[in-house]
Amino acid sequence: MRLSLRGLLALTFAARAASAQESTITVFAAGSLARPLRAALDSFAARNGIRVQQENSGSLEAARKLTDLHRTPDVIALADQAVFTQLLVPRYTAGYTQFARNRMVLAYTARSRFANEITSTNWYTVLLRPGVETGRADPSLDPNGYRTLLVTQLAERWYQQPGLSHHLLDASPPRNVRPNETDVLALLQAGEFDYAWSYESMAEAAGLRYLRLPPQIDLSDPNEGARYSEVWVRVAGATRSDSVVFRGEPIVYGIAVPAGAPDRALGEKFVAWLTSPEGIRVLRAAKLDALDQPRYIAGTP
Repeated sequence: MRLSLRGLLALTFAARAASAQESTITVFAAGSLARPLRAALDSFAARNGIRVQQENSGSLEAARKLTDLHRTPDVIALADQAVFTQLLVPRYTAGYTQFARNRMVLAYTARSRFANEITSTNWYTVLLRPGVETGRADPSLDPNGYRTLLVTQLAERWYQQPGLSHHLLDASPPRNVRPNETDVLALLQAGEFDYAWSYESMAEAAGLRYLRLPPQIDLSDPNEGARYSEVWVRVAGATRSDSVVFRGEPIVYGIAVPAGAPDRALGEKFVAWLTSPEGIRVLRAAKLDALDQPRYIAGTP
């Protein structure tokens, strides 16, 4: 059947009108959440007939979009719950929901120098060998970056090797630092780095080899919280002109609907779905270790 010009125009205007009526959910997400959150958002959008606008960055950078740039999404999901407590609660959000966990690992490939020799006991000596290139994320932008600093401090204590943290950072100089973990892993896959500090979920999703570290240093074990809290780092805060201290603690991800969200009802609907059994299944299928029982943490008034 052939349509007249008038018929084609009518269909075009109808399609545009329908598109304009569709709701859009805007989400700021940590880089390590890019894949699992996109899978969840796509599933949620298909069920609800909405569009998705997802912006991925380091968690600190995402938080500063609110605090420094005064941009407000419907949902913000971060790789460190402490970013909420340090930068966003209570002014920018009344609280947040703990919904996933992770651990720090060393990612590598079959081409990495000494890939067949590295183990969970000799890893730090391998990273210090001449010619080995190790990538890491920027601690001022990405929790993975400052968690790398925390892990090296914990390793120095655990292995009783004075100066180890300093030596490991010297072996991963500023030229090996990238804005976020996603960029670091891309260079690892390209062969520019031999090893990269990563989250387990990211290494698994990318199909990379990775080395698990002792739980006393990998920031994964709730039972090691007291040990983790003995180390700390100072990084840029809500703006580049101030600073904030992050202490070691088990890795827990948080998600929230900010104050002044453009579509608060839609944001809350998504968070409720994401933390439901169905949302948890989607996250786990995308390699993120979603919590069995997500927990809302109210901010201090």
